[in-house]
Amino acid sequence: MRKVWAGIGVLIGVSMLWSSALSADPVRITALGDSLVQGYGLHQEDGFVPQLEAWLRDNGAEVEIANAGVSGDTSAGGAARIDWTLADNPDGLIVLLGGNDLLRGLSAEEMKSNLAKILSAARAQGVEVLLVGMRAPNNYGPDYRTAFDAVYPALAAEYGALLHPDAFAGIFEQVGGDPAEAQQFMQDDDIHPNEEGVRLNVAALGPRALDLVNRLAD
Repeated sequence: MRKVWAGIGVLIGVSMLWSSALSADPVRITALGDSLVQGYGLHQEDGFVPQLEAWLRDNGAEVEIANAGVSGDTSAGGAARIDWTLADNPDGLIVLLGGNDLLRGLSAEEMKSNLAKILSAARAQGVEVLLVGMRAPNNYGPDYRTAFDAVYPALAAEYGALLHPDAFAGIFEQVGGDPAEAQQFMQDDDIHPNEEGVRLNVAALGPRALDLVNRLAD
């Protein structure tokens, strides 16, 4: 009889743990960025945030991602609104900024300072960060390209953030780095990815985003 009660106790314990897992709140992540996050030129469900959230859920993560993307934002704009972005108390933060700094040829050192403000604010609140980088094209010159590309890994190392080195990695992996072939995955402005381009980029980013979710669950 004692063994029966012990068995029932184990079953009850397992049941309670299972119920707790089912009722656990999803991990809350905010994506802070520019038009690439906001979903410029796309139907809402085809944008970066909905596609990434769907990818993570398909891969077993209970997650909700808030869209804090502002079209046209530079790293300075992101730094200016980081406090109210964090006021919602997200568990994690994805930062995808720098594309507009690049388009305007703004100083890589200034961008680094702005992104550092974002990462510092997140660290002060105990918010884990996934930093998504950009790659400067060759036409900006080797010095600018070297300085720009170095910003993201340096900041990730300094602040202990996770790093995904290139927001467009999915597209360029698909086309073997051929810019002409990449155009099929871009909108007519040749700046923003189309729905399929977002899907490719999300698939490349997804495993790193899953690392963020797992870090938050630890």
